[in-house]
Amino acid sequence: MSLRYLAAVLVSLFLTTPASAQQSARVVDGDTISVRGESIRIVGLDAPEIHGRCPRETTIARRARDRMAQLVAGGVLLERHGRDRYGRTLAIVRDRAGRDVAQILIRERLARPYYGRGRRQGWC
Repeated sequence: MSLRYLAAVLVSLFLTTPASAQQSARVVDGDTISVRGESIRIVGLDAPEIHGRCPRETTIARRARDRMAQLVAGGVLLERHGRDRYGRTLAIVRDRAGRDVAQILIRERLARPYYGRGRRQGWC
């Protein structure tokens, strides 16, 4: 069995994980979800705040929250990476299809890349 074949099998197993292995999530906002009571801060993005500084920020925040709800509706896969200063679990979050939800929101301009360092840009 070639290494390439084995890698393809492993990838297909990951992407076809049964729904029972998926975890249901409740959306808090565009960059935070809750899974079985565990607060998850999604790694790799910064979404605007629902109670933003201006109407534009609030509008984008609501769109980001609603889009996140669509993405995680079928369940999520979590790749945990420690905790943030507020005690939330930091995790890469993937939707049922295995797509990184942070990258989707960034691509759709509902969030910006952010890795916990440096000053964040405003939304107003």
